[in-house]
Amino acid sequence: MERPALLAISHGTASPAGARAVATLVDAVADRLAGVTPVHAGFVDVQQPDVPASLAGLRDRAVVVVPLLLSAGYHVHVDLREDVDAAVASGADVTLGGALGPDDRLVDVLERRLAEATSPGGLADGDVVVLAAAGSSDARAVADCEATGERLASRLGRPVRVGYIANAAPRLPDVVAAARAEHPGARVVVASYLLAPGFFADLADEAGGDVATRPLLVAGQEAPAELVDVVVDRYRVRAGAVPRPTA
Repeated sequence: MERPALLAISHGTASPAGARAVATLVDAVADRLAGVTPVHAGFVDVQQPDVPASLAGLRDRAVVVVPLLLSAGYHVHVDLREDVDAAVASGADVTLGGALGPDDRLVDVLERRLAEATSPGGLADGDVVVLAAAGSSDARAVADCEATGERLASRLGRPVRVGYIANAAPRLPDVVAAARAEHPGARVVVASYLLAPGFFADLADEAGGDVATRPLLVAGQEAPAELVDVVVDRYRVRAGAVPRPTA
């Protein structure tokens, strides 16, 4: 039986570094599923091809759309849902997968980025960690980010506050300022819960923390295996039992 194609849909970005970083993830997923599943890329905003154009190019086979989005907000529940429903109404075989987070494998990458940003020595006992999330007007996406903050706190064995860059409160600079006021002299470490470099990652860097981590994807580096695993698993849930490729 022909396996459904995997259509990886990212937000899209005007940042060349961000676009390259996301492309490394799509390429890594394609390499993982080589010989098993064709992998294609599209965008919900900013870049082309958009979702309707991407689906139109895959009319000859079943498709599972996997959002390369960390939280399930408006883009997943409204934009992608409408695009998928429209394709299905036109006779296409299209299924929408889940967002990438919350997932403990994303916490693995967050923890590694924190270690990189605070080396040598790693996090100190007095450090205050703030998770920088993009933010959303959709309360479900905010809940996903809060859940990731809780998972990271459990992993680190210390409190983690969540601050949002846009469309949600509390705003990241306010959370950083509050952490500094409540813990004078402590180092404030901003953990970037963003997929790739770009405008939001720059804002996280400029939010007032003493240290800010790199996003989950880094331009010029291979995509973390954990992220590839999550994307493949989101596909597998909707596509059924897809055989895992052998090494």
